[in-house]
Amino acid sequence: MREVAGFDPEMKDRIAECDGGGAIAGTRYAGRQEFTGRLTGEYVDHGDPPWRWYLLSGLTKKPDNYPDEAVWCEQGNLWLMGEGSGGHKA
Repeated sequence: MREVAGFDPEMKDRIAECDGGGAIAGTRYAGRQEFTGRLTGEYVDHGDPPWRWYLLSGLTKKPDNYPDEAVWCEQGNLWLMGEGSGGHKA
């Protein structure tokens, strides 16, 4: 699969929320997961046509027992927060 990394300075340090699916530990089921944090500006485009994924770090909201302090969020599931964003999708 094609993968291209990049950096978007306009996304750096923006507060954002994202959601996605993830496995529920100890089961064969998946559920929705919600995250809030600060975008680093880093992204990776996967596939052809590309799907853009942004890195969200410094998580202030994450699922219980989520072990990491960062998560990759697909652009379509990413909501910008704070002044001037109007809560719009990225």
